[in-house]
Amino acid sequence: MNPLASLRGRHITIVEVGPRDGLQNEQAAVSTADKIAFVNRLSAANLPAIEVSAFVSPTWVPQMADAADVFAGIARRPGIRYTALVPNLAGLDRALGAGVSEIAVFAASTETFSRKNINQSIDDSLATYQQVCDRARGAGLRVRGYLSTAFGCPYEGDVAPQRVAELAERLLALGVFEVAISDTIGLAHPGQVPPLLDTLLTRMPVEQIALHFHDTRGTALANVLAALPFGVTTFDASAGGLGGCPYAPGAAGNLATDDLVYMLNGLGVETGVSLPALSEASAFIASRIDHPLPSRYAQASAAQRGSQKAKVKRQAP
Repeated sequence: MNPLASLRGRHITIVEVGPRDGLQNEQAAVSTADKIAFVNRLSAANLPAIEVSAFVSPTWVPQMADAADVFAGIARRPGIRYTALVPNLAGLDRALGAGVSEIAVFAASTETFSRKNINQSIDDSLATYQQVCDRARGAGLRVRGYLSTAFGCPYEGDVAPQRVAELAERLLALGVFEVAISDTIGLAHPGQVPPLLDTLLTRMPVEQIALHFHDTRGTALANVLAALPFGVTTFDASAGGLGGCPYAPGAAGNLATDDLVYMLNGLGVETGVSLPALSEASAFIASRIDHPLPSRYAQASAAQRGSQKAKVKRQAP
């Protein structure tokens, strides 16, 4: 009996984070025009949700300084959610001015990471996000929550599942519609996923849980497979695996959307995403950064395109 057969026909929502989480970790400067073109190509691939940028301080994240210009330039398609990361009320004001209709806030699972990442304790950050959520929801915006370092912290090590569940509940209490449980440093493995989900599901419905895996140690797809039997239907991913891991120089960062869609297609799981169009978007952004994309599918596609060009050249009269 095939244990994966029950997945056939299920629908999975992919939240594309390449333009934000991917590009903010890239060293190469990408122009505003290229960011707009990248988002438009992702839209053409029918990604249902695209995290376009972040309204954060350009001093700390210079790659996101043009967030408003990117939002002004993209061609928004009906049925696609175009979202942005927002850290505080000032960022929310900028997002509202840019016509954003969905935002995300981000909290940490450990005190040390919270203080080093945003210079606030967890409690202080959640107090800030309560203000952000209240104002955003009052303005008609939906709010998503990220919970960082849920599978482990670079400073404090292991994080107890009960701690993750407690903080996820606190984010939901702020009014977020979904919490993306995030493997910030890419150390999660399939042995961790079931016990964490077991704990989370005692405190919240599966519909409010998303998973955000990194592929730093090559386990992201395996982690997705471990989560699917629990009924999780939302996963974050980045086109081509764009964006390295800041805590593991040279390592792959985000789960590659291309690899995820290819695997889900093979399982008969529906995403609504056009893999050929997604591959074109990945190839486009690969030409704008200073290193090859880590996605295995993107690498295979690039090799195939190169082989086909060489064949045409050899056959030319």
